[in-house]
Amino acid sequence: MAAPESVIEIGSTGVRLLVAEFSSDGKQNILDRSEKPLPLGKDVFTSGIISQDTQNQLIQILIRYREQLQAWGITPAECTCVALSAFRDAKNSDPIMDRILVQAGFHVRIIDGIEENKLMYLAVSDCIKNQTSAFKNEDTVILVVGGATTEIMMMSEGKMAGVHSLRLGTVRIDQQMKNQTSSYSDIQRYVQESINNTKGSLESELNLSEVRQFIAVGPDITLVALNVGRPVSTFLWEIDKNDFSAFAKEIQGYSVDECVARFKIPYNEAETLQVSLLIYDLFLHLTKAEKLLAPETNIRNGLILSQHSIENEELQKEFNIQITASARNLLRKYHGDEMHAECVRMIAVKIYDTLNNDLGYNEHVRTLLETAAILHDIGGFIRYDNHNLHSSYIIRNSEIFGLSRKDNTIVAEIAKYHKGNSVPQDEDSFLMLPRSDRMTILKLTAILRIADALDRGHIQKFNDFSIKLQSNSIVIHTKSSKNTVLEKIALNEKSGMFESVFGYKVILL
Repeated sequence: MAAPESVIEIGSTGVRLLVAEFSSDGKQNILDRSEKPLPLGKDVFTSGIISQDTQNQLIQILIRYREQLQAWGITPAECTCVALSAFRDAKNSDPIMDRILVQAGFHVRIIDGIEENKLMYLAVSDCIKNQTSAFKNEDTVILVVGGATTEIMMMSEGKMAGVHSLRLGTVRIDQQMKNQTSSYSDIQRYVQESINNTKGSLESELNLSEVRQFIAVGPDITLVALNVGRPVSTFLWEIDKNDFSAFAKEIQGYSVDECVARFKIPYNEAETLQVSLLIYDLFLHLTKAEKLLAPETNIRNGLILSQHSIENEELQKEFNIQITASARNLLRKYHGDEMHAECVRMIAVKIYDTLNNDLGYNEHVRTLLETAAILHDIGGFIRYDNHNLHSSYIIRNSEIFGLSRKDNTIVAEIAKYHKGNSVPQDEDSFLMLPRSDRMTILKLTAILRIADALDRGHIQKFNDFSIKLQSNSIVIHTKSSKNTVLEKIALNEKSGMFESVFGYKVILL
């Protein structure tokens, strides 16, 4: 049995601890868990900062968790401690993170909405892995309503079609609306209009009216499942659509105190229960789903699973497939040349694999190259002149499943420099990046420039070729009888960075 692992999540409404271990067969066993309510979201959405009183409470909770972890032989340095959207939005998050490190010993990492989606995908996938139809046969929506944001993942035929982190959270809505109205009908109208405003963007990626599988995650959904659902497996419930809507409607007539008394839930959860179920219900009715799947899981399970995904080759491979699927869907949304993108991706990967010993990267970096190859010309949607700059802009401002903010920056920089003879080192913004990121960008950009040159005419001329390293050269030998003069000219124009970075002269035969 492996040593226990721990995760602390600092969310909008509370601070939560999970301790788990993995058995020899890869099963995750929960050893310990705790949850302490804390109104971080209320502070941030009201004043933009976390108050001194809330900071003090947070420190005390973390000190208690530190003592709890000691019983498992886990030090603060060994615990993964993450903060979500409320902390991310707080103007004073940096000094609070420093204070936590000094006084409690935990190093806090703030994660963005897309990373939250990634972690939740891992948790949900693990929870429903024995359901043969899950993700594979039906268009699927995965929805997670939080205090600050609503996270939505959309899948088509098992592939990621779109991911979004919507600024539509229960605590955020409560703080925005409480000074204006206490009428439930006004809140319902506000939520409905907010969803309608995002519906068009969502449906450019997946037709919600054709979605038949709806997966909802969160403690409020688990509460509904316990009352009107039926168990499918140990941590998976099924709820009939009409039963869910009837329950959501029924509790709208309860006061917060009644919710606490009836459902035995903390006061902070009861405060947001009505709005939470309203959001789930309105999204559910945009689809054709006749039932909800309710996995009893959370982002903490996803964090622990993510730490094992690199060791689990099958899981890592599946995850990388979903990243490139999300990139392809983004390219399709902007009417990009999919055949050229696929050709460049294929060539780039072949060059990458040939240079594997010179690179020394893991599988995830290879996926970053694939993503950049798929999206390098996406900026042509705006204007073909300087399309590399437009590509970089679109990538930076898009949500690509599985990519962190750092990953997104790397992909955007690669796309930015794939064209022309300019070098990243000429720009201050590039020089300000960490050295390891700069080297990744340089190496992957150099490879992408060669791959792009070999499909200069966007006609996919080279489908059968080999690549070999010979002395100080990388030799690309095509078995095609077609004229390669233009490709050789393009290589001559774009191979300078490759030769400078890797020390190999590029030869096309």
